[in-house]
Amino acid sequence: MNLFKMILLAGAVVLPLSGVARAADIDPAVPADDATLIGMYLRADAGWSMLDFAGGSNDKSYTAGIGAGYQFNDYFRTDITGEWTGKYDIAPGAKISTSAIMGNAYLDLANDTMFTPYVGLGAGYGWVNGSGTAIDDSGLVLGAAAGVAVDLTNNLAVDVGYKVRDFSVAGSNPIEHAVTAGLRFKF
Repeated sequence: MNLFKMILLAGAVVLPLSGVARAADIDPAVPADDATLIGMYLRADAGWSMLDFAGGSNDKSYTAGIGAGYQFNDYFRTDITGEWTGKYDIAPGAKISTSAIMGNAYLDLANDTMFTPYVGLGAGYGWVNGSGTAIDDSGLVLGAAAGVAVDLTNNLAVDVGYKVRDFSVAGSNPIEHAVTAGLRFKF
């Protein structure tokens, strides 16, 4: 009977220590759900856009966009976005709105904080829709972006940034400067 009590006592002492020893074997440098940090993501942005237009007066309007992308590693990602801007008043009785589908590539400046600055370039096709005497045309769109993503969780980040888009259309090219905020959901 004494042997049985000693085995139970030894088991009661060793069992909690084995859990501690196993926990010490986990590498703290590798997150347990590392697979969610690289891969597909969806994004949605909204903000305020300022028009730089030599063919009429400059104006401001709201802008919104959605997109889907892929993050290849901690430093490089790409996405395809659809973006739309509301009506700009460029002259009495003349308004334009813009929309674009763009492919973008980003360089993320990854670090050990929850803040990840980035820069990006994009190209695509855009439409300038006018009413009144405004232009109504479509063509190549070139863009650049800079901003910072703030990781709320491993799968969700707030993205605050600045974008510039240059529409190559007939007449004066409208150039948009936009400040946006949005969410990026990674899976």
